Amino acid sequence: MTRATEPQQKGILVSPTALTHLLRLREQQGKDLCLRVGVRQGGCSGMSYAMDFEDPNNVSDNDDVFDYDGFKIVCDRKSLLYLYGLQLDYSDAMIGGGFQFTNPNANQTCGCGKSFGV
Repeated sequence: MTRATEPQQKGILVSPTALTHLLRLREQQGKDLCLRVGVRQGGCSGMSYAMDFEDPNNVSDNDDVFDYDGFKIVCDRKSLLYLYGLQLDYSDAMIGGGFQFTNPNANQTCGCGKSFGV
């Protein structure tokens, strides 16, 4: 398992607002979970973002783990090729709210912001 400890080494960047919301969501789960971020085929631009809580015991040696003051974000290396430098933010706006992805590797993004093409 690779651990990135310095901020400039983090392949996935998380805003304070997003981190606060993630911690609140994890607390609602009632378990000490990490967040798995990845990509999958599909979506209106070819690839879509995948995010879900996961048991830390499922983290493998082929995952990169980024620590945010004790909260772990996990990404498999294949997905990280498409996500390196991703900025994850959160907005509670009534229109267009939710998690927002800013991906420097995307050369096209759909209108909803949940899928991308490279």
